[in-house]
Amino acid sequence: MPLFSQHTPSSSYPGATAHGAGGATLLKRYRPLETRATGGFGSVEICLDARLQRRVAIKRMPLATRTSTEPAETRETALAEARTASMLQHPNIVSVIDFTYDDAYAYLVMEYVDGMSLEEFLAQVDGHSLTYDEAACIGDALVQALSFAHENGVLHLDIKPANVLIDRSGHVKLTDFGMATLSMAAGYGDARGGTVGYMPPEQIIGAAVDERADIFSLGAVLYESLCGTAPFRAGTPADSIKRINQGVIQPSQLLPDIPELSELTLEGALAPHPDDRPATVDDFGDRFLERLGNPRAGRASLARIIAELTADDLDDEADGTCGQGRVWELDPAEGYLGSRYPQARRAVVGVLAGASVAVGTYALLETMGLSGVLGGVIAALAIGVAAGVAPQLGSALVATGFMMMILTSTDLLGVLAIASLFLAVMAGWWYAWGRTNPATSAVMTACVAAGALTGDTVLLAGPIAAVAGYFLSPVSAAASVAVGLIFSRLFETAVGAAGTLSSLEALSALVSLRFIVGAAIAVLIAVAASMLLRRLWRNVLDARGTKLFPICCLTPGIMVVLLLCLANPMEIASVSSPTPAIALGVGTLSSILLCICVKLLGYRKELAEADRS
Repeated sequence: MPLFSQHTPSSSYPGATAHGAGGATLLKRYRPLETRATGGFGSVEICLDARLQRRVAIKRMPLATRTSTEPAETRETALAEARTASMLQHPNIVSVIDFTYDDAYAYLVMEYVDGMSLEEFLAQVDGHSLTYDEAACIGDALVQALSFAHENGVLHLDIKPANVLIDRSGHVKLTDFGMATLSMAAGYGDARGGTVGYMPPEQIIGAAVDERADIFSLGAVLYESLCGTAPFRAGTPADSIKRINQGVIQPSQLLPDIPELSELTLEGALAPHPDDRPATVDDFGDRFLERLGNPRAGRASLARIIAELTADDLDDEADGTCGQGRVWELDPAEGYLGSRYPQARRAVVGVLAGASVAVGTYALLETMGLSGVLGGVIAALAIGVAAGVAPQLGSALVATGFMMMILTSTDLLGVLAIASLFLAVMAGWWYAWGRTNPATSAVMTACVAAGALTGDTVLLAGPIAAVAGYFLSPVSAAASVAVGLIFSRLFETAVGAAGTLSSLEALSALVSLRFIVGAAIAVLIAVAASMLLRRLWRNVLDARGTKLFPICCLTPGIMVVLLLCLANPMEIASVSSPTPAIALGVGTLSSILLCICVKLLGYRKELAEADRS
């Protein structure tokens, strides 16, 4: 995955000694891992910082060529200007860790962005274009980056999709500030050299440029991102100018539902004459983004898609550290497991679903007397493995097995009403949530398994609700916990009666005050945990920190203790009342489980509104 503007892959090993390089290391500190890009301006080396044990990207550019006639003072001036550009510190600009040069090379040591460029992203997604939310995320980030640079007197002059980087959390950064200036020092021509197809006419002909040149290039990138085609791509600078003067195809012809204000602003940015463009990048951003989409939702969508597109590359990245083991970086959004294994969440959900279905299946087989102890265990494990691979199938199997048990063990007239109602509720839940999200099935079957193991539907409802809040949205968490507890209560009642369950017995079990209070509080726990974690994730996205994390973990635990304390006075005589110590222990378990989920699987919270259309 190229990280910078020149992105022709190279198979050469970067550790080879080159003129200006430090032998086996660069600058006596950075150990090369691989060459990610080579081109006319030099190469990009992905290196391990031996001092801080982190990956960095080093752009190494030759300062002397056979055709270079630039005098020494011109080179020093260009390098000084490039150094100024490298001082830009902004969340949406790739930061420069170090800048130096020798007689042969200039070195820009930059932060390593683990993700992909916008160019690569567009090449791999359907339609080679972005949704409005995603375009709003990209546009907002680039506007902020350029606004900061322009305020500090720095122009980019080479904005293009290859210089727009998106990391695995969907955060967008602009790179290669100062490269046009450094090109003059290397003897590659005028400092205003950019990329044909994204340069405005005044930049192509070498006339004076200002902020409006960057606005033109930004407009070209956003047009391509939305419409799926570069507006002025041409084989020569002259052809590019000709196409610019002819004008672009109106975006509304390709995207009939594009907001009118966004279209007009985009067309204005691509005007051939600078005076017809927005005066500042902030003016452009305010108008273009006003009605386009939701940047926050776009960022979540970008993160999700990049995780899918790059999942196959994770095992191949950074595995060569010259005998020091695998290099990996902790991404708080993905946690300790998620940072190493992109399918960690799916695996955890699968294990939870598989174990829960195995427990429920064994209880059903034992109650129905279909097999001996060993045979029941083997059959339950086999079905549990299948459910771990496909949790949606597991929830359907357990519900079907339960229906078979009560229908074969109970008089038809006595069970018909509750069987019909159960079937309707389960079918509605499964169609709305169970079939689409594996975590919903895992949560529902976990409620059934917990009741089967403890003989008490309410006892472990709190910890399961806390886990549901982590994996699911508030609505799906509430629905899955509620349906799971109802199922668990009926399951517990039927198993206790050797598989029989009349409608009157089911009604009596469900209207128990203890069950109603316990189930209601469990649903509230799931909703509260989900909403708090969603707020925490938004705070992380907005760079507000993780101060809400302790509250997210403690709240479910406190509510679980409340659940058991309120439910116990209403305890039915056949079930022993948990002691305060047990209530406190279960509450602590809830908080610990939620904390473990966040630490191992990350802060990222799936937001339904961020789904890519």
